[in-house]
Amino acid sequence: MRRTQPTRLNRHALALAIALTLPALASAQDAAPADATTDATTLDTITVTATRRAENAQQVPIAVSAVDGEKLDAIRSGGDDIRFLAARSPSLNVESSFGRVFPRFYLRGLGNTDFDLNASQPVSLVYDDVVLENVTLKGFPVFDVDRIEVLRGPQGTLFGRNTPAGLVKFDSVRPDFETSGYGRLSYGEYDTMNAEAAIGGGLTDTLAGRASMLYQRRGNWVDNTFGGTRRNNAVEGYEDMAFRGQVLLQASEDFEALLSVQMRDLEGTARLFRANILGADGRLVPGFDPEKVAIDALNQQELDTDGASLRMSWNLGSATLFSITSLNHGELASRGDIDGGFGAVFLPSGGGPGLIAFPAESGDAAEVKQATQELRLASNGDNAIDWQAGLYWFKDQADIESISYDTLGGGVVNAFATQRQDNTAWAAFGSVDWAVSETFVLRAGLRYTEDEKDFTARRVFGAFGAPAIAPITVNPSDENVSWDLAGTWTVADDVNLYARVAKGFRAPSIQGRLAFANAALPANQLVTVADSEEVLSYEVGMKVALFDNRARLNLAAFNATVDNQQLTAVGGTANFNSLLNADESSLRGFEADLEAYLTDQLLVTFGTGYNRTEIKDANLTTAICGNPLGCLVTDPTVVVGGATLARINGNPLPQAPEWTTNLTARYGIPLSDDSELYVYTDWAYRSEVNFFLYESTVFTGAPLLTGGVRVGYSWGLGQYEVAAFGRNILNEIEAVGGIDFNNRTGFINEPRTWGVEFKASF
Repeated sequence: MRRTQPTRLNRHALALAIALTLPALASAQDAAPADATTDATTLDTITVTATRRAENAQQVPIAVSAVDGEKLDAIRSGGDDIRFLAARSPSLNVESSFGRVFPRFYLRGLGNTDFDLNASQPVSLVYDDVVLENVTLKGFPVFDVDRIEVLRGPQGTLFGRNTPAGLVKFDSVRPDFETSGYGRLSYGEYDTMNAEAAIGGGLTDTLAGRASMLYQRRGNWVDNTFGGTRRNNAVEGYEDMAFRGQVLLQASEDFEALLSVQMRDLEGTARLFRANILGADGRLVPGFDPEKVAIDALNQQELDTDGASLRMSWNLGSATLFSITSLNHGELASRGDIDGGFGAVFLPSGGGPGLIAFPAESGDAAEVKQATQELRLASNGDNAIDWQAGLYWFKDQADIESISYDTLGGGVVNAFATQRQDNTAWAAFGSVDWAVSETFVLRAGLRYTEDEKDFTARRVFGAFGAPAIAPITVNPSDENVSWDLAGTWTVADDVNLYARVAKGFRAPSIQGRLAFANAALPANQLVTVADSEEVLSYEVGMKVALFDNRARLNLAAFNATVDNQQLTAVGGTANFNSLLNADESSLRGFEADLEAYLTDQLLVTFGTGYNRTEIKDANLTTAICGNPLGCLVTDPTVVVGGATLARINGNPLPQAPEWTTNLTARYGIPLSDDSELYVYTDWAYRSEVNFFLYESTVFTGAPLLTGGVRVGYSWGLGQYEVAAFGRNILNEIEAVGGIDFNNRTGFINEPRTWGVEFKASF
């Protein structure tokens, strides 16, 4: 599969549409103030759909957090991609070695550092009731979103599809028969621009629609100082455009259909790797300048995705039948300088910065297709026993090309390999809620899943005359029963206690990135398969409303065991992904969420999560870094067949910080009956993380604290707003990931950005 130029959104037409929509929205005079009847001194009820029903979050026996409203607006004001969610909810981390394309989510320490394009992840992302499995589909931009829900702990009963750690759920604003919309425009440093708009309302007595658009841009803010001819003069810029259209049909009181289509068009640079920026202690080396790099290879990335879903519901009287059908498609092309520098140590002119053992320039191209169908029947009414049951079908196909380029030879292709993965799964599930008494509700769920994969990988030709590798085919499959059981006790009007035990499941995973593989290895080492993993989680929690609903406090404590955990040994000498199964891993910790009006004008939120993760397998080893500078491994090592391996028993999981903490504060000063001056600040912290399975002083990410501030003026009862903002205001720059096979390469977080924003809504 050679990637051809896909049919694309007309970039300039879409940008023009957004620009024209903004002043139209700004001039709207018939605004209905959304918060006109809200008592600003008490907290609004947070409604979530964590159990596939709309419920008060305080009554759901799940550790769930919602990110919405002003907090969501603030943290994405700088034009960042979906990684802005990192540490914004307790026990949540998000990172990527692919930049804006391929986010990797971690909950309670459980995630996957695999950088291959068919990687499975234990945290599922659900967009408008549709799970997006392939990693190229997961990074769809966040705009015109009602709320984001973060569900921690196994969620396989009702959501399925690899959710042993939890899921992140995105709910778009639905069409309504009342005309409404908004326009938002911001501009900041590095030529950063964020423009979005939405408009919706009734089309007929039975039809309503909503259209929303997003345009994001950042200039190439990093200067490439390498003086050669084959290079990007500057990197780290992007242009990202997205569209969502929805049509709602309410044919009668008993039937509803919602059709949604969405598209994305991204052009920019791939993740920028920087050679030898990590010191012996894992901190950035003295003199590091985030606005400069020296690379001699190309750095570019394109992604186009499109999808459609049809959600229908029929009220049958005692129950409602739901049908959710979806189709999604994506095409990706990415190419980058993996060694993070220029030249090589063996050249007469050498290389740099620092030691470059050898040039490394590679790319990936992929085409993915996904189809899902769900049928679910749920009881109606507020009965002593409520239930829901359903069937689920899933199919996706990924065609992947791995390409190596000869940097010193003008960038010609010198290695080419392909992968093809077909995944089919189906499931039957059910859940029952039983109100045993007025103060006690018992919930139980069960899901049966069958999952099978067909995978073929081959190398057409290898670098430096390496031979071809004939097609290798594997066909793992498995079946599993996952379940959960929870009880909720109402011990007082504003106090709920809950206990939950849940079993989660992740189907077998496959890796076969053969472009750089040693052809002499046996087939089962060239293409590796990780068997299914299972998670058994125990959780207790308390949800409390305080001071006449001026404050909410939610607490949770958990202890989970992951049997046969799937792990990915990333990088090493050959920069080769290899899948492993650990006998067991343990996850334990606690979380707290607080939201409170300290005064009528001061609203504060606070969230924190402590997670202790540990690999438990006395015989498990993995290859260490291959760079000549060394990575100062602190694990015990053993030499097998001339290779040095690290014993990783007792290590924490990679990208699993012990602490994640977030804080927001908003102070409003009323200036009149319909206007307000406000100050808003938000902060997120994560403690240090291991980049890889082995422990190393070099490849350890330092603690990271990022903060934002927003000063704004709103008038017309919130209809209009102008604000100045700053993101990462302390300009804290740290390595958030590394590449370990060539040198001490790392990549960093987003820089400080100041900007201004205007919003109008109606």
